[in-house]
Amino acid sequence: MSLLLLALAAGALTGLALGALGGGGSILAVPALIYLLGLSPLAATTASLLIVAVTSFTALLAHSRDGHVRLRTGLLFAAAGIGPALLGAGLSGRLPAAALTAGFAVVAAVAALRMLRGTPPEEPAAGPLRTGRAAGAGAGLGAVTGVLGVGGGFLAVPALVHGVGLRMREAVGTSLLVITVNALAALLLRADALEGLDWAVVGPFAGAAVLGALDGRRLSAKLSGSALRRIFAAVLLAVAAVMLADAVMS
Repeated sequence: MSLLLLALAAGALTGLALGALGGGGSILAVPALIYLLGLSPLAATTASLLIVAVTSFTALLAHSRDGHVRLRTGLLFAAAGIGPALLGAGLSGRLPAAALTAGFAVVAAVAALRMLRGTPPEEPAAGPLRTGRAAGAGAGLGAVTGVLGVGGGFLAVPALVHGVGLRMREAVGTSLLVITVNALAALLLRADALEGLDWAVVGPFAGAAVLGALDGRRLSAKLSGSALRRIFAAVLLAVAAVMLADAVMS
């Protein structure tokens, strides 16, 4: 299969994950960019930030039209992560490739285990906004975004539900706002790395991801939430195992 077809297929899968689950796109994008398309870990995480930012913004517009985005909450949550995202992006360039690969494998495994545990109820109990917990979760999410090039939606959704008290649909939509802001913040310190990317690969990947994100909600409507989580968790565990083995052997 040609690189172009691989990029289109991987991009579509990335977009579907973001559109259906409100996160998880970069967990698929980074290993695809490394192992299928031949990018280095640093180039892959940089490209992932760009792809996820564009794709998340596209999906965000669709969710916003449906009234599922809490703008103020999302901006407050994302603001706490901007500083850590910038610091993390600066640190990423100084870490060895094996460390980035191993760190990503650990994050992928954690995400898979969270999904296997299931999602919270659609209508959580009402309560006051837990600003401290929301800020802490946002800061941690920003750090992960900066270092590993992940948007962090797979962590943002449960944090917005349990930590902030949003309904599940609102958490999915609002997480896309958080992902977009975090990814753009991390890209500020990786602007130089963008020039060295293989745009013949990254461009089609991003385009397919945008189209996939628009279809993600249709897919989620056809499959149960538990089925989507189980499938995605299985993929994540496989990705984590391959990347961890690669980090140990390198």
